[in-house]
Amino acid sequence: MSKGRIVIALGGNALEKKGMPATAEAQFEVVRETCRHLARIEKSGWDMAIVHGNGPQVGRLLLASETAKHVTPVLPFDVCGAMSQGYIGYHIQLAMKEALKEIGKGYIPVTTLVTQVIVDSGDPGFRKPSKPIGPFYSKEEAEQLTAERGYSMQEDPAGRGWRRVVASPEPKRIVERDTIKRLWDSTILIACGGGGIPTIINDKGELQGVDAVIDKDFAAELLAEEVEADLLMILTEVEKVSLHFNTPQQQDLSCMSVEEAWQYIKEGHFAPGSMLPKVSAGVKFVNSGPGRKAIITSLDKALDALEGRTGTVIQA
Repeated sequence: MSKGRIVIALGGNALEKKGMPATAEAQFEVVRETCRHLARIEKSGWDMAIVHGNGPQVGRLLLASETAKHVTPVLPFDVCGAMSQGYIGYHIQLAMKEALKEIGKGYIPVTTLVTQVIVDSGDPGFRKPSKPIGPFYSKEEAEQLTAERGYSMQEDPAGRGWRRVVASPEPKRIVERDTIKRLWDSTILIACGGGGIPTIINDKGELQGVDAVIDKDFAAELLAEEVEADLLMILTEVEKVSLHFNTPQQQDLSCMSVEEAWQYIKEGHFAPGSMLPKVSAGVKFVNSGPGRKAIITSLDKALDALEGRTGTVIQA
């Protein structure tokens, strides 16, 4: 008997560990441990889909392409995003099948779906790109890239150089949603990797990839809405959401109502690019339908959180 549908958003620590080399082999070892935790969730009775980030990986693909520009043409950012979905998904597929075999469920298919996510070409984020991607450049190199390729470049606040910045628009619709719905009952799906490939509908009515990064937590929330999931679980490095994080006054939260979450957001408790999008995505999902809830916790505490022993629950 299924406990319901769950969409799980994996944080960066589920793919890489600090201090380990940034190699494909090292990533696969981390993913192996991640999938052992996910397999336990499957064994407990939940039907799942998995969404992952891709920040470091897509940055390395872009860097490799830029470095080889004298040998082969530089790849567009949306193409790098698609490549990252493929190779991260491949690692999760391999590791998830191993983990499922360990619990006697090796017969369950695991499939990666290269996923496009439609965004609004008029989204305010396109007018003021702010998401840094790729390597650091000198001021002269940044000016050259702006002139030659039309990149938006921004100086790093820590003084490490200049980086390309792209928009981070709000996801509106998942192009492959009908395929995802058809596969749901038979397959563990890995979808919307890296937030999905940002896509607009151009003047010809055609889909067109754009240089942007969709926040993976908001993409996971949209996926959870579109498959009518019961639960959105966002996994990160901390066991619980906190007020006054990393101060002597830190207060860990076991639960938040939507109203409380909004108040904490207004008070500035959650950092942009860190906990803020996670809480905001959780609130959005809870508001999307009756009986829905979100949980934010760490990967190693995921099953405990599902069983009510830890984590931060957001509910109406």
